[in-house]
Amino acid sequence: MRLLLVEDDPMIGEGIRKGLRQDGFAVDWVRDGQAAELAVANDVYDLVVLDLGLPRKDGLEVLAGLRRKGNSVPVLVLTARDAVPDRIKGLNSGADDYVVKPFDLDELGARIRALLRRRAGRADPVIEYGELTVNASTHQAMFHGQDLALSAREFAVLEALLERPGAILSRAQLEERLYGWGEEVESNAVEVYVHSLRRKLGADFIRNVRGVGYMIPKRP
Repeated sequence: MRLLLVEDDPMIGEGIRKGLRQDGFAVDWVRDGQAAELAVANDVYDLVVLDLGLPRKDGLEVLAGLRRKGNSVPVLVLTARDAVPDRIKGLNSGADDYVVKPFDLDELGARIRALLRRRAGRADPVIEYGELTVNASTHQAMFHGQDLALSAREFAVLEALLERPGAILSRAQLEERLYGWGEEVESNAVEVYVHSLRRKLGADFIRNVRGVGYMIPKRP
């Protein structure tokens, strides 16, 4: 999953970015409201983590502008404004969730995953596909009743393909899910992760649609 973090405090921003990357998310980070609007216009993000007290344009203005344009990307507001009227104003402006600083990184990750499940139309964090069980909240997978050891990026590729069995994702789409700004993307990275998953799950588990991308077939 690719997230946009909008936070002007260097220490807080770096801590959040590092923590969310360790949690398996690809994270891009901008530090003011105008940069946030430009970044969201690219339409590549699954979710936005938005501070409110931003330079150049306040976070609530950014949020209201997104909703006026019909952009439905989930937005989690992360702010020190903890008064009830502030929380009400944020939610009424189109926020999907509201977290007050200081916060726990594990809780932030859990709230992000809950919003992403809601957007995908799933309430349960567990995805079952035949003998494979994947828990998006704990980043654990089991295959034929045995724990399946996956790296963070192997897990991200598998989760992306399992979200919509039968849908084809191109290499570029998968790379967008795996890498944030400033992270070097090796030319064959996706192929390497898919090859590793096939070794663990079976050669036919992930199909290659030549010239288009990869898919997991729909279950009969």
